[in-house]
Amino acid sequence: MIYTVTLNPSVDYLMEMDQLLEGSLNRSRTENYFPGGKGINVSRILRRLDTESTALGFTGGFTGEFIKEFLRKEGVKTKFANVNGTSRINVKVLTDTETELNANGPVIEREDTEGLLSMINEMTSSDILVFAGSVPSSMPNDFYRQMSQIASEKGVKLVIDAEKKLLQPVLEYHPFLLKPNHHELGDFYGVKIESVEDAVHYGKKLLSEGVSYLIVSMAEKGALLFHEDRVFYANSPKGTLISSVGAGDSMVAGFLSAVSKNLPIEEAFRWGAAAGTATAFSMGLADEQDIKSLLDQIEIKELIEE
Repeated sequence: MIYTVTLNPSVDYLMEMDQLLEGSLNRSRTENYFPGGKGINVSRILRRLDTESTALGFTGGFTGEFIKEFLRKEGVKTKFANVNGTSRINVKVLTDTETELNANGPVIEREDTEGLLSMINEMTSSDILVFAGSVPSSMPNDFYRQMSQIASEKGVKLVIDAEKKLLQPVLEYHPFLLKPNHHELGDFYGVKIESVEDAVHYGKKLLSEGVSYLIVSMAEKGALLFHEDRVFYANSPKGTLISSVGAGDSMVAGFLSAVSKNLPIEEAFRWGAAAGTATAFSMGLADEQDIKSLLDQIEIKELIEE
């Protein structure tokens, strides 16, 4: 079973408008709302690719009920812990740029975190556990490390998509998959990555920390997959960028869905790249048909050192 963890889920409220004027009344052209959070995004795309998962985390209040009911209707299994307070609402405004207004979310108590750790302690070596996103300020700063330690002891495969301060302490547990974008990879080493060659160099350094698979997304420049001593490059299909929200999560889901079906690693990378790109070309997360329509446009090439 694939489990996804979203520690601070949200209701994401997306508004499209011609322009956003500070201090003025602004009216939207269209609106949409759905559950948000990186782990939740992974579970939703997995469901659309006919791959089962269970979404874990914390929800509370009327927004928490909306999140669970929405996912239930989509066929996503959930085991969220109910907490005091109300799950947050995040507002995303799309004009010619993206503006995000993110709330803090509810306070997570110690007994709530202990319940989640107990769930992880019941997992086995046949399970995959996806950690994605930030840790709420009310939780211990080392909570990713706590989860990783328990999962590692159980032989669970760890998938992590998080910033440096959360990622660095868990490298000792040898994650199965990491998925930074090129900006996050650069931040990890205190450099600015501007080319595929730069990403290859620093991607190999991160892989050497004990990571099994590493995917580095580079927006319109494509993506890279690192595994052992091999590096693969996927091009970025041509299309119109609508929103980057959820694109990285979709890439993780596409890759894991293919891996769970025992597809060759190159094909798993193709599915990941297609899912990530399809979401970037969509308002909200991509559907299965959008993803499949891009598969033939993605070429996977192994990069050989000369």
